[in-house]
Amino acid sequence: MIVTLTAHPAIDRLVCLDGPLERGAVLRTSASTDQPGGKGINVARVVQAAGVDVRAVVPAAPGDPILTSLEPTGLAVVQVPVAGATRVNLTLTEPDGTTTKLNAPGTPLDADEREALVAALVDAARGASWVALCGSLPPGVPADLYAGLVPRLRAVGATVAVDTSGAALAAALADPSTAPDLVKPNGHELVELIGGDGDAIEADPELAAHEAQRLRAERGPAEVLLTLGATGAVLATARGTWFCATPPVTPRSTVGAGDSSLAGLLLAREAGADDATALAAAVAHGSAAASLDGSTPPTPADVAALEPVRARRLDAVAHPTP
Repeated sequence: MIVTLTAHPAIDRLVCLDGPLERGAVLRTSASTDQPGGKGINVARVVQAAGVDVRAVVPAAPGDPILTSLEPTGLAVVQVPVAGATRVNLTLTEPDGTTTKLNAPGTPLDADEREALVAALVDAARGASWVALCGSLPPGVPADLYAGLVPRLRAVGATVAVDTSGAALAAALADPSTAPDLVKPNGHELVELIGGDGDAIEADPELAAHEAQRLRAERGPAEVLLTLGATGAVLATARGTWFCATPPVTPRSTVGAGDSSLAGLLLAREAGADDATALAAAVAHGSAAASLDGSTPPTPADVAALEPVRARRLDAVAHPTP
C-alpha cells in the first residue's frame, strides 16, 4: 500500500486559451474545468488508476469542494477535519502546451489541526510500503513538518518519499542522518539546495547526474529522482546513476507531470523493479501526464500508448567529490 499526504490541497481550475497568452489583452478561452489537486492527491490518483492500494490523507472541512470532487474518482481519502476552505489554483494553457499556473495561498492550519493531521497520517501509514509527503505547506505551518514526520513514519515501517521545494525541502534534508529515503526535485529546486544553474542542469544529463549524486552525498537521501522537464529524468542511488529521455509527446499541460513521475517510480518500486526500470516508469508516467489536459492522471493505457523508453547508466559515481 502507498499513502500520500497533501497538506496544502487545491481545486485546480484549468482554462485553455485559444491562442498565445498576451499580457493586458482580452483573450478567448474554452470552458473551464475543475479537478481535485495538490501533489499528493495527484500521486494517489495515478497509483489508484494503476490498481494499487492507496490512501490519500487530506485536511478538509466536511463538505469541502475538494472532497466532493474526489467522490466520483473512488479514491480512498483519509479526511482530517479543518476549519478553512480549500484554495483554488488557476492554470492557463496555450495551444502549444505552454502552461502558466497561478497558485493561491491556502488557509493556515492551527496547532490542533496540525497535530490531528500528523496523527492521521501516522495511523494510515501502518502497514504501508511507501509514504509520499507531497507539495507545499499551508501558511503558518512550520517548514520542518515533513522533517519531523520522517522518523515517525519509519517507526511504523514505512519508506518515505518527499516531493516539495524551498524551505520545506531544505528542512527535510537538514540532517543527513534523518533524511527521507527518496526526494524528487527538479533542476531549479535542486539549485536552491546546492547552488548552480537550474537551466543548465535540466539540459545536461551528465551534469544532472553529478549534481543528483552530490545531493545524496551531502544531504543523505538514499535516492534522488531529479526531473529535467522535457529532457527526461535522472535517478541517483548508491548503486549508480541512470538517465532516461522522454518519449515523443504532444504536450498539452505540464501540471502534475512531476507528480505522475513520482507515482510511476513508486509503482515500479512496489512491483520490485530495479533502478533502470523504475526510472523508465517514472519518465513514462510523467510524459503521459504532459500529454493530457490539466492535472488529469494518466492511466496504464495512457502510458502504454507512448513509445517505450529505456534508461541508460551514466558514469556518475555514487559519491562524487563535492
